[in-house]
Amino acid sequence: MANIIETLNLTKYYGKHLGIKDLNLVVSKGEIFGYIGPNGAGKSTTIRLLLGLIFKSSGTARVFGKDVEKHKEDILSDIGYMQAESNFYSDMRVGELIRYSARLRKRNCDQEARTLMDRFELDRSKKISELSLGNRKKVSIVCAMQHKPRLYILDEPTSGLDPLMQKEFWDLVKERNCEGATFLISSHVLSEVQHNCGRAAIIRNGSIVRTANVAELIGGMAKKIVAAGIQGELSLDGMRNVEVNGDVLSFLYRGDINMLLAELAKTKIRDLQISEPDLEEVFLHYYERDESL
Repeated sequence: MANIIETLNLTKYYGKHLGIKDLNLVVSKGEIFGYIGPNGAGKSTTIRLLLGLIFKSSGTARVFGKDVEKHKEDILSDIGYMQAESNFYSDMRVGELIRYSARLRKRNCDQEARTLMDRFELDRSKKISELSLGNRKKVSIVCAMQHKPRLYILDEPTSGLDPLMQKEFWDLVKERNCEGATFLISSHVLSEVQHNCGRAAIIRNGSIVRTANVAELIGGMAKKIVAAGIQGELSLDGMRNVEVNGDVLSFLYRGDINMLLAELAKTKIRDLQISEPDLEEVFLHYYERDESL
C-alpha cells in the first residue's frame, strides 16, 4: 500500500521554542488516520508543515511521494484542508463563498457543492456574518470536500456541529473513504477517533509517543476486573491497583486472560465484569505516565 503522507525526523523550531521534533509519521493510501493530542502538542505544526504553510527546521515531509516544499502547489490541488477555526469574508453569502473556494482551485464544483449544501442543510443565501458556529463549520466542510480530493487533512472537523450533523459528517467521510480517499483527522474527541479511525498516533510535547491500530492501542492496555461476592484469595502476577470494598474486589490486570480465568475459577464469585479501557484512558496513560497500566 502506497504512503500518502510520510515524514522522516521532521523537526520545527519557532526560534528557541520547539514545535515538533524528529517526527516520523506514515499515513497509507485509503486510511482514516487519527492524530490526537492536546493543544500545544504539535498537531497544528505538523499539519502546517504538510501543507507547506511553514518551513521545516530539519527532516523531510512528503505527500503523494513529493516533497511538500518543492511541489506545494501541485500537492495542495489534491488536498481538502479544514482548519479548526476558519475565518471567512463576513460580507459574502454562503453560496458565493463556496463558489469562490472552487474558483481558487480552478474547478467547477457546482453540482457537488449543491449536493453537500443540501445534505448539511446550509442556506446558501445567508451572509457568513449571520451564521452560527455550527453553520460556519458546515461551510468549511463543503469548501474542503466539494472538489473530491485524494487526501483530506481535517483539524477538529466536528466541533460546533450538533449530533445529527456529526453523524452526517462521519457518514460522508466513510463514503469518500470507500471511494479511495485518505484522511488525516486531528481531533480532541477521542470517542470519534475510536469509532471511526483505523489507526491513530498520539503526540506529546512535539513527539509521537505511539502509533498503532486503535484496537491495538486499547487492547494493549490493562483490563479492569471487578469481582463481586468473591470468596477466597486471588493472587496473580499482573494484578495492579487492587481495591477491596466489602465483598467486591477490583483491580487492573495485564497478562494472559486464560490464567486470570483459571485463578478466578478456584474462587466463588457472584458476578464478574471485565472491561476494556476506552481511547480516553489510553490517551491519559501516555500523558500521565501511569506505570500501573
